[in-house]
Amino acid sequence: MSTDPISILSAVPAIALGHYPTPVEELNGLRAALGGGPRLIVKRDDSIGFAFGGNKVRKLELVCARALSEGADTLITAGGVQSNHARVTAAVAARHGLRCLLVANGVPPDKPTANALLDELLGAEVHYVKSREDRSPTMASAAARLVAAGRRPYVIPVGASTPLGALGYVRAVGELVGQVTPPDVIVHASSSGGTQAGLVAGCRLYTQRTQVIGVSADDSAESLLQTIATLIIGIETILQLAPGSLSNGPSVEVEDGFCGDGYGIPTELSREALDLLARRDAIFLDPTYTAKAMAALIAYVRENRFRDDQTVLFWHTGGQVNLFA
Repeated sequence: MSTDPISILSAVPAIALGHYPTPVEELNGLRAALGGGPRLIVKRDDSIGFAFGGNKVRKLELVCARALSEGADTLITAGGVQSNHARVTAAVAARHGLRCLLVANGVPPDKPTANALLDELLGAEVHYVKSREDRSPTMASAAARLVAAGRRPYVIPVGASTPLGALGYVRAVGELVGQVTPPDVIVHASSSGGTQAGLVAGCRLYTQRTQVIGVSADDSAESLLQTIATLIIGIETILQLAPGSLSNGPSVEVEDGFCGDGYGIPTELSREALDLLARRDAIFLDPTYTAKAMAALIAYVRENRFRDDQTVLFWHTGGQVNLFA
């Protein structure tokens, strides 16, 4: 059995969902609108091709492969009423003939729209709770009830942000390396930490000196950095690497100055970013995650925090369905 971490990564079981590689495109319109600056490119995981795409597809390919291998007949996960992760989980369940139970914090919509509508179309059962803090105990109690009834539930944490799920973005870095010269900087939306942990670990595994900047949609930088560090340790374990093997490289950076008034609440800068990218490059962002991440990228360019000779890649993590919420 190989002990090479890239070979181990390739051997991790995954179900086929996305269409790869996702495109890498120039953001010439945005760059012109900003008056020049660094080369700007985008990795289009919004075009991943399964269930309206997004970063959760890469994570769930691995996590749901584990669920299926364990004989699960029900997937249980949680998120907000308009959760992208919940939508993709429901889609995986539908494709594989599984039951799906979603725990959503928020008020049941009178008329489901966007992701909530898709959850309904996909046949998911949705349990509503008052707060984020209620989600984990509700998932646990639902799983216990199903086990008592003879079912085989598999609980997926919010965002599928486990070390196994984060491997989806370690694999994604390998995909990117085969497409373009590694960028100097990657900017992306960060929330539950799995995408950023995978990108950071992937850059270090493939010995790229790329700086990965996660732009928080809600949590503090301190909280996210702790989560990311824990996930990277878990990735090292899966890849049979010694502790600290993925610690060499540019420091992990989380930008939490663009959250505004909180999760899912647009800001003036995020609205500008959403409009600019649509009108200049015909690419759609979402108001909760990617518009705030792009707002940070635009601000960094305007503040000359990137050099003109650098290449900055915006990793589009999807979520445009929420434009219709």
